[in-house]
Amino acid sequence: MRTSKTLIWLFLLPSAVVIGCVVFYPFVYNLYISTTNMGLYTIRDYAFKGFGNYRDIFLEKDLWYYLGKTIVWTVVNLFFHMVLGISIALLLNRPIAGRGIYRALLILPWAMPQYISALTWKGMFNYQYGSVNLILTRWLHLPAIEWFSSETWAFIAPIITNIWLGFPFVMVVTLGGLQSIPRDLYEAAEIDGASPWRKFWNITLPMLRPVLTPAIILGTIWTFNNLNVIWLVTERGLPADKSHILVTYVYKAAFTYYRYGYAAAFSVFIFLLLLGFVLVYIRQTRALEGVR
Repeated sequence: MRTSKTLIWLFLLPSAVVIGCVVFYPFVYNLYISTTNMGLYTIRDYAFKGFGNYRDIFLEKDLWYYLGKTIVWTVVNLFFHMVLGISIALLLNRPIAGRGIYRALLILPWAMPQYISALTWKGMFNYQYGSVNLILTRWLHLPAIEWFSSETWAFIAPIITNIWLGFPFVMVVTLGGLQSIPRDLYEAAEIDGASPWRKFWNITLPMLRPVLTPAIILGTIWTFNNLNVIWLVTERGLPADKSHILVTYVYKAAFTYYRYGYAAAFSVFIFLLLLGFVLVYIRQTRALEGVR
């Protein structure tokens, strides 16, 4: 028995070492430098600052502004990810001609590198030659929009981009969940005269909860921490840093102003926010009921 346990730990050791190197050590090191004044000019002789960086976070005049924009960014994106992903999955779950082709095409936004997609959408939002304004002016006969001259439009542009990038993930997850729902439940509901809406509300949605719960949690974390789309589409926060969310603000603090200790403390603050959300969400939705 002892030999068997030793062999198990030997097999687990390489994975444990890798996880320790790429996850736990950076996390602990980040916690450490968040208590120092590390910056570009003090990177070799930084001093202990205690909770000074955390105090500075709450004294930051734009903290609640960026936090509010981050919440709006996350909620709007997640709403459309879920609505579009579930709706398209329901359509693709039906026996339609060319279903495999549609599935392959609709998964492309998620399969493409996010960096390339964000830069492509940035060009599409160009005021003079972008395809979005061409569609607005030539097809819809609407005025062209100066996407990056207005705070509102500069925030809407990356939201549109991220909706396009994110809904395929929910679609794939939902399709997998739909395949596992027994057909007998729908047949019994049809015998009872249930409408399509009642079948969706009472059968499909409850049966999808085990796959949608982790999708919502992951989607929230990914969207809340989505640096690439905001940073690339808005050209580092145009206009005048008004389109930042928390993660892009932290990135700018670290790699434009070189305030490493302050940025590390801010990243811990974001981590605690997301950890709190996940714990509350799991408790309220009872997502782990029955899990052993």
